[in-house]
Amino acid sequence: MSITVQQLLQILPNASQVAGVFVPVLNAAMNRYQIVGVRRLAVFIAQVGHESGQLTRLVENLNYSADALRKTWPSRFNMELASGVARKPEQIANIAYGNRMGNSIPGDGWKYRGRGLIQITGKNNYRACGEALSLDLIAQPELLEKPQYACMSAAWFWATNGLNTLADAGKFDAITQRINGGQNGTADRQALYAEALKVLV
Repeated sequence: MSITVQQLLQILPNASQVAGVFVPVLNAAMNRYQIVGVRRLAVFIAQVGHESGQLTRLVENLNYSADALRKTWPSRFNMELASGVARKPEQIANIAYGNRMGNSIPGDGWKYRGRGLIQITGKNNYRACGEALSLDLIAQPELLEKPQYACMSAAWFWATNGLNTLADAGKFDAITQRINGGQNGTADRQALYAEALKVLV
């Protein structure tokens, strides 16, 4: 089963400028990683649709206010630090992601910030994804901003984290947890999923 441009636009209307580019590479990625059948497709499209702002954002937006930094990363930003770096994405990335996920040298947090339809984040994840896709993502992390690799990296993440199995079992919130680390954007994800189920049957 594949998705058509018309179906994609019914589910993700904001993707109108890029749907024609994304449909063939989405289908290739979903086929490669066995994201097949209505339920798996619907959950995948809903989740990547939410994560990427309906396919319009392929790089993590780190333009946070001080309050948002405190809420998102309370253990990394005290009030003074959050106030000092608010709205400074590169500094935010280097503090939020520094010295973890394989990020070991200054600047790694920014270099390996979230990219792709499901935000691949951290040097360890870039390395593993690059090995799976035969890409040197350590040297060229920006490759995940290209539609074909944005899709393929998302499908790789999906399969690697057992999300087809969770999709088959109808465990939508568990999928959100694995992708997001929480339940951010649940209402939007659920709305996209409901729409996808209607469109894809």
